[in-house]
Amino acid sequence: MSGSVSAVSSSGTYSFTKPPRDSITLVAGFGVEGDVHAGATVKHRFRMRRDPSQPNLRQVHLMHEELFEEVRAAGFEVGAGQLGENVTTRGLDLLGLPVGARLRLGAEAVVEVTGLRNPCAQIDAFRKGLMKQVAGRDADGRPAFRSGIMSVVLSGGVVRPGDPITVELPKGPHRPLEIV
Repeated sequence: MSGSVSAVSSSGTYSFTKPPRDSITLVAGFGVEGDVHAGATVKHRFRMRRDPSQPNLRQVHLMHEELFEEVRAAGFEVGAGQLGENVTTRGLDLLGLPVGARLRLGAEAVVEVTGLRNPCAQIDAFRKGLMKQVAGRDADGRPAFRSGIMSVVLSGGVVRPGDPITVELPKGPHRPLEIV
């Protein structure tokens, strides 16, 4: 399994969107250098209010560029970084990966998938009605979230648009993604 990085984004302040960058630097055990969500412990404001000492399983947010094409067909214009992701990918089924999958981004950086990003009300504040495009129910009536995946940084490095992404699946039975 492989794909590529189509864009990288970061923001040093709490904001829903993150501006695209020429590159980002991933730091092991920390996240995206200079990004407001980087840190060993949780940085998401809602989760910090509940327990600021919990480990940060949301260091790097990845989203598949193909989602932008799907929501565009439904009348929503969305681009890289606008839904808060750090890494926008192309050609990779992110939502089909199991917990523990490792993604090599470029020459050095490696992240481990921790789970799904839960879509929040800010998505509808950004584009009214967009939430229905990224959150719904599957054929069995279970919640289905398409707003990207979360990961932690195992090995740091610089990540740029155009970098290749390779996937290493974990051994043993695979655990499906759940919200982290």
